[in-house]
Amino acid sequence: MKTRILACVLVALALLVSACGGGTSNETSGAREPSHPGPAASRQDPPRRDPGQGNTSGDDGAVVEEPRPLPSGGAEPADRISTFALDVDTASYGYARAALRDGRLPDPAQVRPEEFVNAFRQAYAEPPGDGLALHIDGARGRGADTALLRVGLQSRTADAAARRPANLTFVVDVSGSMGEAGRLDLVRDALHTLVDQLGPGDRVALVSFSDRARLRISMTPAGRRHELHAAIDTLGTEGSTDLETGLVTGYTEAARAFRPVATNRVILLSDGLANTGDTTWQGILDRVEEYAGRRITLLCVGVGREYGDTLMEQLADHGDGAAVYAGSAAEAREVFVERLPASIDLRARDAKAQVAFNPATVASYRLLGYENRALDEQDFRDDAKDGGEVGPGHAVTALYAVRLRPGTSGQIAVATARWQDPDSREPAETSRAMDVAELAGGLWDDASPRLQVDAVVAAFAQRLRHAEDDLLTEDLTVLAGHATRLAAATEDPMVAELADLIRTAGSLD
Repeated sequence: MKTRILACVLVALALLVSACGGGTSNETSGAREPSHPGPAASRQDPPRRDPGQGNTSGDDGAVVEEPRPLPSGGAEPADRISTFALDVDTASYGYARAALRDGRLPDPAQVRPEEFVNAFRQAYAEPPGDGLALHIDGARGRGADTALLRVGLQSRTADAAARRPANLTFVVDVSGSMGEAGRLDLVRDALHTLVDQLGPGDRVALVSFSDRARLRISMTPAGRRHELHAAIDTLGTEGSTDLETGLVTGYTEAARAFRPVATNRVILLSDGLANTGDTTWQGILDRVEEYAGRRITLLCVGVGREYGDTLMEQLADHGDGAAVYAGSAAEAREVFVERLPASIDLRARDAKAQVAFNPATVASYRLLGYENRALDEQDFRDDAKDGGEVGPGHAVTALYAVRLRPGTSGQIAVATARWQDPDSREPAETSRAMDVAELAGGLWDDASPRLQVDAVVAAFAQRLRHAEDDLLTEDLTVLAGHATRLAAATEDPMVAELADLIRTAGSLD
């Protein structure tokens, strides 16, 4: 199976440039704001949303907010506001899944709950246009004063016919760590297949790296297939892994051939095990961030039993891109065909979320995951501060464990998302508020099936990284039972697989 991984990954990449990309009535779509934003939102008690002012109803019943002035006023206590950059990475879950299938528990340090949750289908309603739609719901926990709050964002799927042309620079690791018998042969075959499926407006460059980097072919129109095929045939394993040199060479070519009318992307295929050149990471990350500022995004495709998860994840974050991991042919299909079919384009650049909790109803809160994506409150409307990039059809979910004040009622929180248009850099925002009365009566009894799935996935991640949790306290046996029940309710094969993975983890623990 392992020898088929890379071929499936790169064959699936063809669909990234040719294919196009779920629903609740609580979702809202983005609203454009003035080009010069006002000061950060501030209020001692977040204001209630007035459903009769400034809102219209969309075709699917969603509330669509009309443009409105940004709020202003005095500062709100910082401990009542949670701010973070959005993240569409799923590599942490993919690698954990592969480890468990291999009979190993994943390294707790490589378990990131947000990437576990974001690997699963959410079925949020899409916005009617570009930008992001915002969804917020929740359910009460076992304790009378505990609750799980979910903030979800969704972008619109893409129409394949409307996709802009792409400049794709493939940076392929050909070092000794990629030299398992037949592996590079399959990479060459997959690249041949990719070239044959590209459109007339697409262009491709190919860089290989080991202890040195080689530009196998400069940016070439996809129509000159015979030249691209010849370049692919020259790939062969050699030497150690100088990841920095490979990326710099790839970015240099991508910058030289940059087309403003195209999507410009570097695609790194590697196990992330840099052992030559700048292996301190910071030098590599600085270079990647520099090129991201020039509108060249990065997709990191991780492979291999031994995998440099942390480096690949940091590269994706600094490169305005995403990190995915393929541990099997089925995972490659799921990642590239179902979840990232149109991710060559962008829907939102430097996207951020901010949740302001009402101190009159909320005693405390805790965001599950996103530790390395946290932002200061003032960074939310500072458009020079880096956020996350969201492609077409992507869903991003954040879960909060909330402790309510006893017997409370009224508003829990106001959630706001902010992003920039990928081309014009014009900022936009959308907001939603939620009341205590909107919470489902019990997480495992009354909450929607998809919210329950998110709770199981997040709790599973917490168990794997040995994190204490006063809300999601279920052990692996109970979680496996919930996953089995929810697999039937959602008819989702990923949830059925989740139940098996949880049982495997229980047998290894």
